[in-house]
Amino acid sequence: MTDNEPRPPLTLTEVEALARDAHAAQTDKAGRPYAEHLRAVAEGVRVRGGDEDQIAAAWLHDSVEDDALSEDWLHEAALSARTKAIVLAVTKRPGESPQAYAARVLATPGALLVKESDLAHNTNPERLAALDTRTRTRLTEKYEKMHELLGLQKPPRP
Repeated sequence: MTDNEPRPPLTLTEVEALARDAHAAQTDKAGRPYAEHLRAVAEGVRVRGGDEDQIAAAWLHDSVEDDALSEDWLHEAALSARTKAIVLAVTKRPGESPQAYAARVLATPGALLVKESDLAHNTNPERLAALDTRTRTRLTEKYEKMHELLGLQKPPRP
């Protein structure tokens, strides 16, 4: 293959491996391996009827935001333009208002399903129960606000 030939797109298995490797040293707020969250979001997208672009974006949804992978890497990666757009849509930017973030998610085809799956896992009562009361309350309020901004049904309170 020459430098001018397009690379074959990454498979979902390759995307999963990249995401797991990129986040290998990371844990969530409850101290669990971060890859568990990525897997849950990707599975949530799949069961909600998401396509391969959305599932790939789910595996990568926090990679740029968490500096696990660079935005330059994402631009150069052998991924569909749609997958890249979804990842960038769900990537929070420093100083960005929740309203601006939600507007970008809603304006990007396919991104709402990924964010909905992310929120569903983040608001899982078992996951929230592992957090201290202050963190649980703060995150519950934050996630309720985002549900509202995105027009999603609010999850039950823990």
